[in-house]
Amino acid sequence: MGVEHDPHPLFQEFANPEKFVSAAWLSARLGINGLKIVESDGDAFLYDIGHIPGAVRIGWNRDLNDPVRRDVIGGEAFAALMRSRGISREDTVVVYGDSANWWAAYTAWVFELFGHPDVRLLDGGRDAWMGEERDTSFAVPVLPETDYPVVEREDAAIRTFVAAVRDQAPAQLIDVRAPEDYAGCAPEGPSLSLRHGHIPGAGNIPWGNAVHPNARFKTRAEIEEVYSGLDPAKPTVTYCDLGAAAAHTWYILRYVLGFEQASLYDGSWAEWGNLVGVPIERSAD
Repeated sequence: MGVEHDPHPLFQEFANPEKFVSAAWLSARLGINGLKIVESDGDAFLYDIGHIPGAVRIGWNRDLNDPVRRDVIGGEAFAALMRSRGISREDTVVVYGDSANWWAAYTAWVFELFGHPDVRLLDGGRDAWMGEERDTSFAVPVLPETDYPVVEREDAAIRTFVAAVRDQAPAQLIDVRAPEDYAGCAPEGPSLSLRHGHIPGAGNIPWGNAVHPNARFKTRAEIEEVYSGLDPAKPTVTYCDLGAAAAHTWYILRYVLGFEQASLYDGSWAEWGNLVGVPIERSAD
């Protein structure tokens, strides 16, 4: 099952090298059987102005979130989505996107919730592909519908809900937003939340500390230095504003550093900052 792994030397340092691919590896395998490419962006219009040939679009909001409740879609909806995109349970799925793979990491996390056997992230995402001036396409592929099975979501291992954060404080809670957001500085424009600050007890490690300016991952040694204050053996929960940047950090902790108890609080500050009766901390007063 699945396509051979990318032997890129950088990935061989990682705890799970099979979870990553490079632009060169992917470019050489476009169109092969058993490989499906998914673009997932924060900016929904990027796909239309050029994407990796053969890539299908999955929107984090339109496709992966339940239309009537604040939650990830259920098993039947996920199976229907996979069938409509021509993805089978046996396929290797490579996900990429804008914003250094924020929403691509979130999409990969959703695939993990449903236990898809082989999901990988394109190092550097859309920025890496476009920066290397690799082939792009405007064509929207029409793939044969598959028989993807209905698999129920398994949240427990990699997802944390607000009750657990509020009542059973995680051993390590990481706010991956910018320092000014963590401190509680009021934003200049519209905000997702009524209050500004961070969850009590959370440490601040901005997501971007683990990647280069071109969106590619740093070496394992450099990433270990970024997260040197954390214990890989302890439960670790990441959050941001909406869950995307925190999914990126979750992916790094889990698959670069081997944090087996890493999980994502996808409600993040958009939920916590608007809840009645929960405390916040801030240092910007």
